[in-house]
Amino acid sequence: MADDGNQENPFTNKPSFIHGEIIKTSYDGSKNDLLTGGLGKSGLAGSAPTFTDPKNPTASELRTLAIYNNYRALVDISEGGGYGVLYGPNITINSKITNNEGLIAGDEFLAFADNGSGRENITMMVQVPATFNPLLACIITAPSPGSRGVYGAIATAGEWGLKHGCAVAYTDKGTGTGAHNLQNHMVNLIQGQRVDADTAGKNSNFTAMLKERDRQIFNAKTPNRFAFKHAHSQLNPEKDWGKNVLQSIEFAFFLLNKEFGESIGNGKNKKVQPSITPDNTIVIASSVSNGGAASIRAAEQDQQGLIDGVAVSEPNVNPVFDSGFRIVQGNRKPVFEHSRSLYDYTTMLNVYQGCVNRDPALAGVPLNMTPSELGQNRCASLHELGLLQSTTPEEQAAEAQRLINDFGLLPEQNIIQPLNWFISVPQALAVTYANAYARQRVENNLCDYSFGATDLITGKSVPLSVETEVKLFSVSTGIPPTPLIGGVDVINNASVGEPKRQRESISPSSQRQDENLDGALCLRSLATGIDVITKNKLTGQMRSIHAKLTRGIEQVRATGNLHGIPTVIVTGRNDQILPPNHTSRAYFGLNQRVEGEASNLRYYEVTNAQHLDTLNASSGFDNRFIPLHYYLIEALDLMFAHLTNGTPLPPNQVIHTTPRGGTDGLALPISDANLPPIAANPDAEDLITFTGDAVLIPE
Repeated sequence: MADDGNQENPFTNKPSFIHGEIIKTSYDGSKNDLLTGGLGKSGLAGSAPTFTDPKNPTASELRTLAIYNNYRALVDISEGGGYGVLYGPNITINSKITNNEGLIAGDEFLAFADNGSGRENITMMVQVPATFNPLLACIITAPSPGSRGVYGAIATAGEWGLKHGCAVAYTDKGTGTGAHNLQNHMVNLIQGQRVDADTAGKNSNFTAMLKERDRQIFNAKTPNRFAFKHAHSQLNPEKDWGKNVLQSIEFAFFLLNKEFGESIGNGKNKKVQPSITPDNTIVIASSVSNGGAASIRAAEQDQQGLIDGVAVSEPNVNPVFDSGFRIVQGNRKPVFEHSRSLYDYTTMLNVYQGCVNRDPALAGVPLNMTPSELGQNRCASLHELGLLQSTTPEEQAAEAQRLINDFGLLPEQNIIQPLNWFISVPQALAVTYANAYARQRVENNLCDYSFGATDLITGKSVPLSVETEVKLFSVSTGIPPTPLIGGVDVINNASVGEPKRQRESISPSSQRQDENLDGALCLRSLATGIDVITKNKLTGQMRSIHAKLTRGIEQVRATGNLHGIPTVIVTGRNDQILPPNHTSRAYFGLNQRVEGEASNLRYYEVTNAQHLDTLNASSGFDNRFIPLHYYLIEALDLMFAHLTNGTPLPPNQVIHTTPRGGTDGLALPISDANLPPIAANPDAEDLITFTGDAVLIPE
C-alpha cells in the first residue's frame, strides 16, 4: 500500500501496485448490467451475441461476448440440467424461481496491477452492485478459473456475490487472454481491443519479450504464430496467484472507501459513512479450479487478516508432498504417492490417454470421438518404444488405462477422459504449463510445439482471420486451442513434411499419425528428469529446462497452513482434470498434518460430479452427472451463515447424489431429489476422517 493518506484506514489510499487508469463503467441493470452483459437469463441461454462491425468490435461488445462465453463455460446452461431452475440469474438467494431476467445494476472498475514495467499487467476488476450496503459490507473474491480472462468466474463466485449485495473482486491472475500475434504484432488492451503492440506499449495485456529483429527471424522460420501470456510471459504467473487475490481484495477495499467513505447529506442531515475495513467487512475467498486454488493460496499467505473464510470448488492445489499419510477410499488399495503436481499427472495422461480411448471397456462411454485409427497408431508407437508390453491394440489400451489409474487417478474419471482427449485438454495443459513453469521464451518452441491458426481440414498453419482474431479476448480460454473453428491451435513444428496441428501431424520417430507422441514424450521427460525412452538422466539443454521446470513447480506448491481460517472445499469424485488424490484429498490430509486440531477446513466430496459442468448438457453426460456448481452455491451459503450467524460448518463427508437417469441425450429433468444437501449430521458411513496417518474416504 502507499504510505501517504489516511493512516487510520490505509485502504483509503490507492494501492501502489495499481498502475495506469482505473476505468469505471456504470450499468443501469436494464440495457446492460454487471452479471449478464445485458443478455439476461434468456440471452445467456441463447445464441452468441454478434458485433455490429465484425472486424472492429467495441469494448462493450467484447465484454458482452466475454461474459456470454465465460458464463456458459462454467455451468450447464440447459434447463434439464438445472439452469433457471436450481441456479442462474433468475434464481433468488433463497432458491426461488422467478420470471426475472436477473440483470444487476451497479459499477464496474478495471485496472492493471503491475510493478511499473508493464510486463505483469494483471487485470483487476471490482464489481459493486447497486444493492451494496456499506453498513453490511461484504467482498467475495472471484479469481478466474483455468487461464481465462477476468470475467472467468462471473457465473460462479461472481453471481453469488452480486446476488448477495457483495462487492466482487476479480483477477485474471496474470494469465488471461494475453494473445500476441507475432506475425502482425497485434495485442490486447485491458478491455479486449486489438491494437499494434508498439502503440499499446505498457497498456498491453501481454507483449512477448522479443526484439524486433528476433521477431522477424522467428516469423520467417515459423509464420503466423502466437505467444500466449500464461505460457510465454516468462514469469511463471501461478507462483503469484495467492498474492493476486490478496491484491484484488485490497483494490476492492480502496474502491469501496472511495465510493462510500465520503460525507453525505447537508446541514443537520450530514453524516459520514464509516470506513470500510477488514474489521467491519466479511471477506470470502472463492472461485473454482485454478481460481479456487488461488483463493486457497491467498488464505495461506494472508498476513493482514483480509480473509474471513474460504469456499471453493475443485481447486487446482498442488500440495507439498507429505509421506506421513496415505489416502484410502473404501477397501481400495491405499495411495501413498499422492500430491503429484498437475504437470506430472497431466503429462502422464498426455502420453497414454490417446491409446486408452481404444479400450473395449470404454466402448459405450459418451463422446469417445477421436478416430480409432489415431488411437491404434498411438498404441502401436508406445508398444514399439517399449512403453507398453501388450501385443494387441485392445490389450495395449487396457494396459495404458491401468498405468493411468495406478498413477493415482480414480477409475471414476475413466469414462470422461475420451472426450477430454478429443477436446485436447491434457494436450493443451501439458504444453502451456511446461512453458510457464520453465519460463520459456516463445521462440524456443519447447519440444517443437508452437501456437497458431490451422486449416480445419488439413491442419496446416494458416493466418488467423481478422474477424476471428478480434474475438480472442471474448472466446479464448487463455490456453490454445481456442474453442472456435479456425482459432489458435497447438502445432507440431516437427511433423513430417511441414508443421501441422498435432492431431493431423506425423511423428518423425514412428512415421505415423499418432497425435504427436514425440512431443508428448518430450514433455513427459521434462517432468521426470529422465528420458522416457532410454531411461537415462537428461543432459544438456533438456536437463537445464527440467531443473527450471522443477523450480517453477516448487514455487506453486501449497503449504496446507490456512492459519485457522474457516474453509470449505467441494470436489467432484469424477474430476477428470484435477484428480482428487493429488489435489483436494491430498490437501485435506496435508492440512490435518499441519494444523491438526486447530484446522477449520471442511472437505466435501460429491459423487457423480466431474470438473466441467458445461459438459453435462451433452448426450451421455446428461444422465450420468449432476452439477457440482450447485454444491459451490451451498458451500458459499454455509460459509456466509457461519461468518454472520456462527452456524457450525457441517463435518467432512461424501455427498451421495443420484444421476438424473434416462437415456443418453434424453435425461430426466434434474430436481432436488438428485441433490441431497450437505448434511449437518451425516451418517457415520459418509464421514471423511483423518486418523493421523490416513485420509479415509467412504465409497
